[in-house]
Amino acid sequence: MVQNKEKTVSKAAEATANGAVEPAVAKAPNQQQAKALVFRKERKFVIEGFDIAQVEAVVKSHPALFSSPFPPRYINNIYFDTREFRNYRDNVAGSTNREKFRIRWYGEQYGQLKKPVLEIKIKRGLAGTKKYAALKPITLERGFSVDDIRAWLEDSNLEPEYREAIKYLIPSLHNRYRRKYFLSADKRFRVTLDDQLAYVNVPKLPGFFVRQEMERAKVVMELKYDTEDDAYATWITDHFPFRLSKNSKYAIGVKKLDIWNQHEW
Repeated sequence: MVQNKEKTVSKAAEATANGAVEPAVAKAPNQQQAKALVFRKERKFVIEGFDIAQVEAVVKSHPALFSSPFPPRYINNIYFDTREFRNYRDNVAGSTNREKFRIRWYGEQYGQLKKPVLEIKIKRGLAGTKKYAALKPITLERGFSVDDIRAWLEDSNLEPEYREAIKYLIPSLHNRYRRKYFLSADKRFRVTLDDQLAYVNVPKLPGFFVRQEMERAKVVMELKYDTEDDAYATWITDHFPFRLSKNSKYAIGVKKLDIWNQHEW
């Protein structure tokens, strides 16, 4: 699942911890690695003033004939960052080469998590890809702490590449949203609609204050496709009556909760 020769993630994290470089700035993968990882592109729309039913109607009326391949589901994430929140700052600054670490699972926010994964979202220029490592199923309690997440990762017996990289990072934000999926008739383009966005801080120890913020009147739409279809993607976006924009759920959550001013690590 993980190629041993690919060490950019662990090297970047270690250098970050030592203060040698900014985080997530690693040497771009060569063509063979990029092909193996399947890099894709995405375009985002942040839509306000429309409810998700209205946005869904627009997607379904698109000439690319989008339809729903499977039912919507809830997505839950726990994001990681350095003690100095360098990943957040890189995101805000628009860095084009970075990695984002998060734990992801689907379904209920708390309780028994059957198939959680550690996910590394890699961005190289305008294209991106993901790598995954399975985590041990656990029962996640409301109000979980940083120490709980560290113990979970330790018990999951991750491969050395992931263990080395993650040990320099700290769980910083928990978020959740509902996602609806749509696929074009030619199966070259996927659209996702996210709403009911919620953001929760991750306290250092159990019993610390937990705060939650919601974004109820907002829909985030993403168009995802292979890099070879980039030119045709403009035709897709031109038929949407929404403006392209940048959006990072992680950066928004950190800002909303003022997380980097609350933690004293």
